[in-house]
Amino acid sequence: MKEKIETEAFKNLERLKALRIEHQDLDRIISRLVSDQDVDQVMLTRLKKRKLMIKDMITQLESDRIPDLNA
Repeated sequence: MKEKIETEAFKNLERLKALRIEHQDLDRIISRLVSDQDVDQVMLTRLKKRKLMIKDMITQLESDRIPDLNA
C-alpha cells in the first residue's frame, strides 16, 4: 500500500513539473503574440484559456500535496 502511495505521489510530482513548464511556455508565447497586431485573436484567446486551465490544474495538484490537518 505504501509503495502505491509513493508511486502516485511521484506521478503527481512529475505531472506538476510538466504543467509548470507548459504554463511557462504558454506565457512566453502569449507575451510575444500580444504585441503582434496581425495575430489571430481567436487563437490568442484559446491560448489564454489553456494557460488558465493549466494554472487551475497546478493549483489543484499543489493543494493535493498539502496534508489534511484533520486526519
